[in-house]
Amino acid sequence: MEKVDVLICGSGSAGLCAATWLAKYGVRCKVLERRDGPMKMGQADGVQCRTVEIFESFGIGEELLREAYHVLEVNFWADNGTGAIERTGWTADTQPGLSHQPHVILNQARINGLLIDLMQKYNDQQIDYGYNVTNVKVDSTFAEDHDAYPVKVTAEKDGKTEIFAAKYALACDGAHSIVRKALGYKMIGDSSDAVWGVMDMVPRTDFPDIRKKSTIRSKSGNVLIIPREGDSDNLTRFYIELAPGTNPKEVTLNNLQAQAQSIFHPYKVEFVETIWWSAYAIGQRHADFFHKDHRVFLAGDACHTHSPKAGQGMNVSLQDGYNIGWKLGEVLTGLASPSLLETYVIERQKVAVDLINFDRYFSNLFSSGASTSPAEFQEGFIKSGKYTAGLTAKYEVSSITSSLESTNLASNVAVGMRMPSAQVVRFCDSKPLHLMKSLKSDGRWRIMAFVGDLTVPENHTKLNQLGEYLTVADGPIQTFTPEDQDIDSLIETILIGYGNRHGIELEQIPECFYPVSGKYQTRDLHKIYYDDESYNNGHGHAYEYLGIDAAQGALIIVRPDQYVSAIIGLSDYSEIGNFFAGFLQRQTYVAKDTKDTPK
Repeated sequence: MEKVDVLICGSGSAGLCAATWLAKYGVRCKVLERRDGPMKMGQADGVQCRTVEIFESFGIGEELLREAYHVLEVNFWADNGTGAIERTGWTADTQPGLSHQPHVILNQARINGLLIDLMQKYNDQQIDYGYNVTNVKVDSTFAEDHDAYPVKVTAEKDGKTEIFAAKYALACDGAHSIVRKALGYKMIGDSSDAVWGVMDMVPRTDFPDIRKKSTIRSKSGNVLIIPREGDSDNLTRFYIELAPGTNPKEVTLNNLQAQAQSIFHPYKVEFVETIWWSAYAIGQRHADFFHKDHRVFLAGDACHTHSPKAGQGMNVSLQDGYNIGWKLGEVLTGLASPSLLETYVIERQKVAVDLINFDRYFSNLFSSGASTSPAEFQEGFIKSGKYTAGLTAKYEVSSITSSLESTNLASNVAVGMRMPSAQVVRFCDSKPLHLMKSLKSDGRWRIMAFVGDLTVPENHTKLNQLGEYLTVADGPIQTFTPEDQDIDSLIETILIGYGNRHGIELEQIPECFYPVSGKYQTRDLHKIYYDDESYNNGHGHAYEYLGIDAAQGALIIVRPDQYVSAIIGLSDYSEIGNFFAGFLQRQTYVAKDTKDTPK
């Protein structure tokens, strides 16, 4: 019987994102996939702003953006009362200030490919194809023994049965999850009467907005138009509302095409080539339980299903894997207590319930017909923008989401939500870049010190006191950093000053903000930033954007997944140690001799 630390059932978005995190931590896992090879053409394609941010943090954002279609504008069309459609409005797809990254469209097969390439790069993590998981059992008597392998997974390949023993298992095996059924868990919710068809095709049409995301609401039904990646062949996706009571299994491609042509009147549309199509009834459901003994965790479609029109499915699933992946990595490398895994259920179960409620609202908005005016529909669509961008998740208080939050310190930053980003200027080379660039998905926690104007003596005194606290042997950094690792390997300190960056010298900043680290043990000068005018890119006004008063500053603790754990005052730095002591394991770090290292 093969023993593995983590067994992942399914290589969809959730499974691959979790496996990528584990590979980054150096943890080998077993990924079992029933298909005989990687996905060749996925059904999902919408990549929300938050997901693009995640890919950026993994270092693969540029590839994603280069290949994708960028959704910049949404156009609204409706019946003009004569049976013909006309444009009733337009808006930015992502409202200004929500994210520095756009909403894009890229086939899920390519999205998966980027993650597969990355996990192979990290530690040569592979996927085992052709395995059908048939059963999963957890021996609850050993669930509290953190060295035990209480999960038994049975799978078949080429007619042979294999059994794997695992410390942890992830059910990422889709809406018809075998793992979920083996655990006896059920999906709660219902199917609506609404039936929709979807097709990827190349249209030949005189409709003017075919290369823009558009909604059409006509007397013949509704269509959502999603342009696909690639400029040369006009590949486009149509979501088409079908008549209530339609049996999805009886729908034909001719039905979808005829319905679309009727909705587009008076514009003409021909279908040059259809790549893929399907029909489905909308269902909104979530699992009644998301874990078994905190040893098996459900993720992705295995624990939530909904309609695809809001572009949430692949994104929420991927973010499930993103959430559990780093937590398993910290537990299995001895950095954090196993209790950390309990936060996955606290956080992602609420996200799933919120997703179902939003999808019900969004689906009703699309299907509301004449009861919603074009102006009301457009307003509802715009109000939903922050959710569809993936930026509304707010995690409840837990060991890693502190109740330490003062709205007068950073009024536009919320504990439990993703850290907003604004442009700053890097101190060492005057390069303008977004703060999010410093929040890489590399397993590190961040203490972000917004210290204000350091030419003000009081601010400089507070900074020196903070630096002393972070440097002492019994401080949080040395207490929780493993002895064989660089001092910034687990908890990274980042300084964001305010005002004229040329009014301060490096030696006036505590050395903990430019520690000795890396292969060559040189000082890392890339952790100090200023909210200042750049040479060619303007001023980011980061303090104003985040709601931080430069006169008092703030300390913000950010998790490895870019979510905010705590917001505290500069003088309340002792709370940092109390926070990390709640879940990190004490280590035996020994400071390296850096006396000969020049500043």
